[in-house]
Amino acid sequence: MSALHVRPVADADLPGIRDIYNHYVRTSTVTYDEVESTTEGWAHKKQQIIAAGIPFLVAESGGELLGYALGQPWSPKSAYRFTIENSIYLAPSAAGRGIGWALLAEFLEACRAAGLRQVVAVIADRGADASIALHRKAGFTDAGRLTDVGVKFGESQGVYFLQKAL
Repeated sequence: MSALHVRPVADADLPGIRDIYNHYVRTSTVTYDEVESTTEGWAHKKQQIIAAGIPFLVAESGGELLGYALGQPWSPKSAYRFTIENSIYLAPSAAGRGIGWALLAEFLEACRAAGLRQVVAVIADRGADASIALHRKAGFTDAGRLTDVGVKFGESQGVYFLQKAL
């Protein structure tokens, strides 16, 4: 494998991000989205994230997009402005290769540099054991659980909340 590069997202990355995310929309409960996303939707999301001063990073190697990490405002209420919810997704071929760890570490450092104070991970309570382990390894602590708050593939789903102070 070529060297791994973690860098800010570029417009050219958006089709690959869409493809990575849509894989999980179609095949898993790690996202509760049930409708596939579009490149245009990702362009709008990118613009909102960047305008808010929140990091949006990608991991690539040899020109192949392997994953992305982004933050979004935890709440639109102004008192929450230093708290974000993070998301991290890897291409299926990138799982188990340390790429998630490299991406999350860079993302958290970018969050610190941006002056953010808290990062909250909202993680599905089924099928996301690797994500929970990754976040715990990065120092996230358990902050709660909600059960039966979503339905995907005809089954009730819940979420774990993990939190990291920066």
